[in-house]
Amino acid sequence: MITVKIPATSANVGSGFDSLGLAVTLYNQIHLEVAEKTEIISLDHVAIPCDETNLVYTTMHALFELCGQKMPPMRIGQVSHIPLSRGLGSSSACIIGGLLAANHIMGYPFSKQEMINLAASIEGHPDNTTPALLGGFVTSVFDGKEVHFVRQELHVGIRFAALIPNFELRTSLARSVLPKRISHRDAVFNLSRAALMSASLSTGSYHNLRVAAADRLQQDYRLPLIAGGARAMELMDEEGAYCSYISGAGSTLMAMVPGSDREFEHRIWPRLCEEGYGDWKLLMLEADNTGAICVESIPLH
Repeated sequence: MITVKIPATSANVGSGFDSLGLAVTLYNQIHLEVAEKTEIISLDHVAIPCDETNLVYTTMHALFELCGQKMPPMRIGQVSHIPLSRGLGSSSACIIGGLLAANHIMGYPFSKQEMINLAASIEGHPDNTTPALLGGFVTSVFDGKEVHFVRQELHVGIRFAALIPNFELRTSLARSVLPKRISHRDAVFNLSRAALMSASLSTGSYHNLRVAAADRLQQDYRLPLIAGGARAMELMDEEGAYCSYISGAGSTLMAMVPGSDREFEHRIWPRLCEEGYGDWKLLMLEADNTGAICVESIPLH
C-alpha cells in the first residue's frame, strides 16, 4: 500500500491572482492499495464522492490512460483535513495526490516538471497545484502547455493564521463575480504589488507585505460573498498581522503573522468571538517547504 500526503495551499496571496501560492502545514492523506474491485472511502467521515466521479480517482485514471495502461482496481481511502471549498486547495490536493499515486504505481514514467504541467492543465491554473507538489512559496505562469515557475522556501520568521468560515464558497461563484475588463491603472496597481509580494516573501522583507497584499482584481468583488470578511481582516491587521487576504477564491481569510508573535491567536480569537465569529475556525499554520510526498505504508486491512 502507498500513502500520499499533500499540503494545503493558499493562492493569490492578495495581489498575485492565479500566479502566487504557498503551501502550509495542513494535510490531506490518501491511502491506496490494489484490490479486487475499486472502492473509495472516507476514513474520517468527511463527505466526499465515493464513486468514479471522485477527483483522486478521475485524476489517476486519466494518467493511466495517458500512459496507455489500464488502471487496476484500487481501494482508495481519504483523510480530508483540508476543508472543502474554503480556498485552501482541496481540489489541488486531490489532483496532486492522484497524480503522485498513479505515477508511483506505474514506476514514475512522468518527470516532476511533467507532473506540474499536467496538474495545472487539470486545475486550469498553477497557483495551488505547483506549491502543493513542491512546497514553499511559488511564483508561476501557465502558458497552456508548460508551467514556468520559481520556488522559494519560506523563512521561519512568518506564520499563517487561517480564519475558516462555517460556510463554503464555490470557486465557480467566486469567479463569476469578477469583472470581464479592468482598467490599465488597476492592472499596473496589481502588477507592482504582485512583484513586491514575490520579492518580499523571497527575501524576508515582511515590512512590505501590507502594501504588497493590496489588490484591485478580485478581492473587492469577492469580499461581499464572505459575510463579515472585511471586518475580520481588519481585526487581524489591527492585532499585528503583516497583512491579510482572501485565500484562493475563499471563503478562508489568511493572515501572515510574525513568527516571533506567539500571542497573536490569543489576542485575535477573543476579539473575533466578541464580534460574532465564534463559529468560525482559526488555525495557526507554518509554511510547508517539503510539498507532497508518496511513501510505502502499512496496508489498510
